[in-house]
Amino acid sequence: MLEAFTAALSLITASEIGDKTFFMAVILASRYPRKPVFLGVVVALAAMTVLSVWIGQLLMLLPKLVGQYLPPSLGFLTHISIEYVGAVLFFFFGIKLLYSARNMSRKTDIEVMAEAEEAIEDGERKFKQRNTAWKIFIESGVLTFVAEWGDRTQFATVTLAATKDSLGVMAGGIVGHAICALIAVIGGRAIASHISERTITIIGGLLFILLAIVTISFGR
Repeated sequence: MLEAFTAALSLITASEIGDKTFFMAVILASRYPRKPVFLGVVVALAAMTVLSVWIGQLLMLLPKLVGQYLPPSLGFLTHISIEYVGAVLFFFFGIKLLYSARNMSRKTDIEVMAEAEEAIEDGERKFKQRNTAWKIFIESGVLTFVAEWGDRTQFATVTLAATKDSLGVMAGGIVGHAICALIAVIGGRAIASHISERTITIIGGLLFILLAIVTISFGR
């Protein structure tokens, strides 16, 4: 469980700082009271983490379910360890991130911030009455959940939950997201001016590759 917690915590923290949802939290906290923004972001990310872990647990059952319908000649596929599949996915994500980082520049950071601002502007048109803490909480949560859906950290959480202790992954993921949200809300704008999306992407890519090696070496 400790290994799963550490893996999820480090991967989420390294991947989320400087991400689109990070910048969204920065912008929201600069416009509205920090407390409802923080709570909305954390609740949304915690819900996404729980959902991703649940999906990962379903993936663990997939080989057995599919095996019932496979012909005998393909029965060997059910014996392929989910750890190997997870390791391949981690390695793929890592290489993809490193390749993406190679083509990044400072302009990418500006584009990510612009995307975050655009998403918030679209959301504000849907949440016209936002003068209460509850409405700010809802707006922050909904915008964050939508932005996080399909993000690389969601796929990472799903894969981690399928290959490691699910409770450890869930706890590590939630704590990691909470740390990033706290950083974004308290001093995100100052930090954002000193970090590079390219650097964060490289770190994330290396962590994915390291996790692939650890998964193959030690398994579940």
